This record gives sequence, C-alpha cells and structure tokens, in this order.
Amino acid sequence: MSRKIPVSQLKPGMYISELGLDWLSHNFLRKSFAVTNDDVIRRIVESGIREVYIDPARGLDVVDAPTGEEVQAEIEREMVEVALHLPPARRVTVSEEMLQASVISDEACRIVREVMNHARLGLQVQAEQVEPIVDRITQSILRNGNALIYLTRIKSKDDYTFQHSVAVCTLLVAFCRALGMDAETLHLAGIGGLLHDIGKVRIDSAILNKPGPLSHSQFERMKNHVTEGVHILREAKSFHPTSILVAEQHHERYDGSGYAGGLAGNAISQIGQMAAICDVYDAITSQRIYRRPMSPHQATAKIFEWSKFHFNPELAHQFLRVIGIYPVGALVKLESGRLAVVLGQSESSLLKPVVRAFYDTRHQCVITPFEIDLSQPLGHGGGDRIVSHETAERWGIDLSPFL
Repeated sequence: MSRKIPVSQLKPGMYISELGLDWLSHNFLRKSFAVTNDDVIRRIVESGIREVYIDPARGLDVVDAPTGEEVQAEIEREMVEVALHLPPARRVTVSEEMLQASVISDEACRIVREVMNHARLGLQVQAEQVEPIVDRITQSILRNGNALIYLTRIKSKDDYTFQHSVAVCTLLVAFCRALGMDAETLHLAGIGGLLHDIGKVRIDSAILNKPGPLSHSQFERMKNHVTEGVHILREAKSFHPTSILVAEQHHERYDGSGYAGGLAGNAISQIGQMAAICDVYDAITSQRIYRRPMSPHQATAKIFEWSKFHFNPELAHQFLRVIGIYPVGALVKLESGRLAVVLGQSESSLLKPVVRAFYDTRHQCVITPFEIDLSQPLGHGGGDRIVSHETAERWGIDLSPFL
C-alpha cells in the first residue's frame, strides 16, 4: 500500500514507489528507490517534483497521508464531476472515419520522416512541406478525432519519433477544436505539433536511441532539442510564431520546473501549455523499451493529478473533451456482465459512451457483437452501464476486430 506525501515530508529511510512527475521531465534512473540521504531529497526538489508516493512496507511511513487508492478514487471522482459538464460534439462514427484516418496517419509519418531527414542533412525545412497533411489531419479531426487519436496510439519501435510527432499534432488539433478555436489556430497548432521535436535531428543518435533512462549529462544534452528545434524553424522564415511556440514551450511546466526557458503560469502561452499536455499524454501511453505504456484512462488521470503543479488545471480538465472518461478503443465491463469496446461518445454525456459488446463474462463465451448507446434507456438501444475499466491483456483479447 503506497501513500502520497509532499516532498517537504521526505526523510532518509523512506522508500519512493513513484515520483510525482512525468518521466520526460526528470532523469532519475528508476521510478522507485530508497531515500538514503538528504542529497537524494535535494535532487528530487531540484527536479521540480512536488509530491511522491512512498511504500511504508519498505521504509518509513507517514500514517496520516492518503493512500494511493484514496488518491486515485478522488481523482476519479473529480474526473467524473468535470465530465458531467463537458458534453461531446456530434460527429460521424469512428467506424466511418477509421479507413481514412489510417491512410492519413501513414502518410503523415512518411512526411515527418522525410522532413526530419532533410533537416538532419542540413537542408532547410519549409512550412509548405507539411501544410497539406496538417489540413488532412484537421479534416479528419473535424469528422471524428477519435479514429485518428486511436490509431496514433499504435506505434512501432523503429518509427516512434515520427509517430509521436503525428500523435502530438493530432491531439493538439483535437484539443484546439475542443476549446472552440478558429480554423487558422488549428492549422498553425497542427504544424507546430508535427514538428515539435524536429530539434532531435541535432542530438546524437546514441542518446536518442539509448534503450534505457539517460544519464544526467545525456539528459542535459537531450534538453537542447528544444532550442535546436526553434533555431531550425526560425531559420526557415516560413513558420508562424504560433507554430514555433509549440516547439519552444512543449517542455515548460506550469510551476516553472520545465525547460528550456523555465517559464511559469501564463508566461507560457496557451498553445504551449496545451502542447505540454499532449506531449506528455502521448509519451506515457506509448510502449518504450524500458517503460510500459499506461492505458488512456490511467494517463488522463495522471494528467489530472500532475495538474496540481505541472499543468494548467483548467486545461487539464478540458483535455477530457479530447480523450474522454472512456476513450475510444478502451475495454469496459458492463453491469450485465458483458465486455465491450468503446466506439465513441454519445451526444449527451462523456460518462455514457457508445460501446460494442462482444463477450459474456458470466457464461465465458463470445457473443454476436452489438452496439449499445449507454445514454439511452432500456428498449431504446441502452439499458446498461459501465462498472469497471478492463485491460485487453487481462482477458487475452485483440480488440481491433471489434472497432
């Protein structure tokens, strides 16, 4: 049983089970370790970490601190409360958009790879190289962003950098749309999202491809990809300042603990604050050699938790409109005992999505798949409710045939 405490209560002799900060923002080699001396605590504070989880079974305890289960229950309650006031927009179905989204995702990865290879060779990058694919991504988002967002979660080891760029672009465009921003802002934000990591072409490949956490010196070198990327985009003279802000500020944190500028609060542009959320969300939901991915629901809960310090709380709440309490492709268990995959949000509530049921857990058998709009009453296509999140790994199920 873990407990969550502020770093001000850390003492030598405690055992940290989880650091309260996304792994992109620190270079501790492990996420769990013993606090052996005050120097360890100093490094934690200097990294901008404000809260940690401790394991009382392996070190000193703080008996009045909330348990990990209590913290997660409170986060779930807050997310549900926020979702009650965020009705989703009406769009085409995920199934209708999936084929086009797949073609767009593949093409976007090809273009990012090509642009980054040109930049690596010292060739100048131009906005017109990416504008057409950003327009296509935006149109897909306007039809149904859930399809492309779902597809961008599927990444290969060799193409991770390019696929991550496409994912951040997709999430950022969807985020802008959810906030009601104009078409030009969606377009400029998308360009910035697609090229936010272009500075990595000037980072040693041994650091980029290291199959494990970076050393302190390597992490400091990796941070330089932000300033290198800004230089590449400004040098081209064809990129709008809004697009450049995405590359410049996607590692800034709301409490000032980020980089490269150490900006805090509203000194970070709104688009920069949004890009930071999108960048972290995609990173923690992606499979890496040394880190297992979080589910979309777990990642959204972490964004909520970290927004106490590191992200703008209001924007973290609004991010639910992009991902949802029950994201497309999520596996859920219904009160009826059926397993179902989430297809999309209903017109009335983020808490009652449209799902496709396909397995009966009570009889342990596959059933003929059928759709249920959980916002509808019994007799009108509904009459069931979600009782728990599930994982495909636990049930040994490939969900793709049911989407």
